[in-house]
Amino acid sequence: MRWAVLVAVLFVASMAEGATLPQKQQAVNRLLYRIYSPIPSAFGDLKAAASSSPRDHIGGCKDGGAAVNQLLEEQESGRLLEQKHWFSLFNTRQREEALMLVDVLLNCQDFDTFTANAAYFREHMNEGEFVYALYIAVTHSELTQGVVLPPLYEVTPHMFTNSEIIDKAYAAKMTQTPGEFKMTFTGSKKNPEQRVAYFGEDIGMNSHHVHWHMDFPFWWHGDEIDRKGELFFWAHHQLTARFDAERLSNYLSLVDELYWDRPIKEGFAPHTSYKYGGEFPTRPDNKDFEDVDGVARIRDLKEMESRIRDAIAHGYIDKPDGSHVDIDNDEGINMLGATIESSTSSANAAYYGALHNQAHRVLGSQADPHGKFNLPPGVMEHFETATRDPSFFRLHKYMDNIFKEHKDKLPPYTADELKYENVEIEEVVVDELVTFFEDFEFDLSNALDTSDNVADVSVKAHVNRLNHEPFHYNIHYHADHDDKVTVRVYLTPKNDENGIALDINENRWGAILIDTFWAEVQAGTHSIRRSGHDSNVVIPDSTSFSELIREADEAVESNSEMHIESGRSCGHPERLLLPKGNTEGLEFWLNVYVTSGDDGAQDDLHVDAHGGTHGYCGVRGEKYPDKRPMGFPFERRIPDLRVIKDLPNFYGKTVLVKHKDQH
Repeated sequence: MRWAVLVAVLFVASMAEGATLPQKQQAVNRLLYRIYSPIPSAFGDLKAAASSSPRDHIGGCKDGGAAVNQLLEEQESGRLLEQKHWFSLFNTRQREEALMLVDVLLNCQDFDTFTANAAYFREHMNEGEFVYALYIAVTHSELTQGVVLPPLYEVTPHMFTNSEIIDKAYAAKMTQTPGEFKMTFTGSKKNPEQRVAYFGEDIGMNSHHVHWHMDFPFWWHGDEIDRKGELFFWAHHQLTARFDAERLSNYLSLVDELYWDRPIKEGFAPHTSYKYGGEFPTRPDNKDFEDVDGVARIRDLKEMESRIRDAIAHGYIDKPDGSHVDIDNDEGINMLGATIESSTSSANAAYYGALHNQAHRVLGSQADPHGKFNLPPGVMEHFETATRDPSFFRLHKYMDNIFKEHKDKLPPYTADELKYENVEIEEVVVDELVTFFEDFEFDLSNALDTSDNVADVSVKAHVNRLNHEPFHYNIHYHADHDDKVTVRVYLTPKNDENGIALDINENRWGAILIDTFWAEVQAGTHSIRRSGHDSNVVIPDSTSFSELIREADEAVESNSEMHIESGRSCGHPERLLLPKGNTEGLEFWLNVYVTSGDDGAQDDLHVDAHGGTHGYCGVRGEKYPDKRPMGFPFERRIPDLRVIKDLPNFYGKTVLVKHKDQH
């Protein structure tokens, strides 16, 4: 299977210790169940572990208990953030506390120690810090490989759901009346941005964004993650390109970048509440940027930008010791991405700053930049909620244009560099591309407090979400000889919002990666059939929390198999593979480009997708599968269409993406 492996054997034990995978799944489920309430007495082992000191388990720590002792000292001294308080990863002190717990969990030698320490700190740390730390630890620990993380929108629903829906869920519980509530997107028809709210507020896309930043944390000090800075550029570039395609689908112009010395044109009212801490702040239209006390001044952000643009112009980044790192090459984007974010891989964070992270904080604080009203952080200060705000895409268009400045400085590819002599693509036949909206249901139970005096009732939210009809494409080719090949498939808007055709050098930057895969071609005339379902940039719907609980509990109790798919949470939702299009059919270029299989970083990619979802998320613990620059060949200037058009291994055709109101 391309993105997942089927969990088929109950008793396959970890090499490190004897807990089975279903037992691990059950423990993680229970640690995240009703996170704002004490561990239920029904979870006896966890309840007992929560009352015993982690110092009792120091023998199970790889670091001799150093991380445990550090965090316990902070707790015992009363220096940790209290429970029932908002948490933001962009808050330096709160992040430090969460990372102390990450350190504790990643230093556990066995799963019993992992579970015991997690249970204790679940009861003694801020809930938001705990959830973040546990998700990071399960994602990166060898002890928890194969464990499926519950969808965050069912663990902390208030971060993904309108506050009006949460209020209705509480009322349903108080009146003991099960409820199913229709969630609408923020804003009204008076706001043009409402037309694309289905994308920015899609809970699957929100989940992909937060999990990307969990897979590739900017603070990461562990083993080096291959091409992490380039992945930062690529994942956010693709989000921006995709948002532009959604705008064109809804007769809107391409998103404009933010300017520090101009007003923020679009206001935003999130209609979302913290579990504890009140409503997310609202920003009015045409808000001038202000310095944010304790975070950054606007001139600081301008200075960071200026230094980064100077580095691009000079072709190198200055290191603290005065030496230079050349960036006028294919590897330069990786260094530039680390610098702009800025991550721990930045060559000189003290000089170039952290433009991306500081910009998120400054933009998120514009409703109360001086702390006059003691408002909590804005949606831009959480990866779960950031894309709800249209200014998220304006901010990332601003950064995307900086990346483009670097890429445009590199020389265009020549025909010889792009040609693969063995294969000629004769035709590509694709099914009709049709999108529609469908109803999706998710559980709100974890948003509500528990009480011995008030029984639980079923509370569900329903939301419209974009999906598409299944489709295939057939690549008909002629090959001179048998070989392994790399196939890249892109979808690119053909016209602007006025229906005027875009030049290849204009629209190539908006190319959306639909798939990258490896195959074997045979000498002669043949075809490759590929399904959109097989795309290596997407993941299926997450298994619901209730299903994870049921599967794990039944497997542990009956000594049977657990039939759930174990895969990564990082990846674009499969149902969002296609832009919405419109009822008439929005024109896109479908571009298929075949090169040598030697472009693969692993030798067996034609038979093993290495977990899939690598298009935007790489392969955990391995090299990024495609050796070529991300976005190849459209990431560099194309001054003459004939360079691409005349290649035998390149094929382009116009396709329509149609949207149907009724399905």
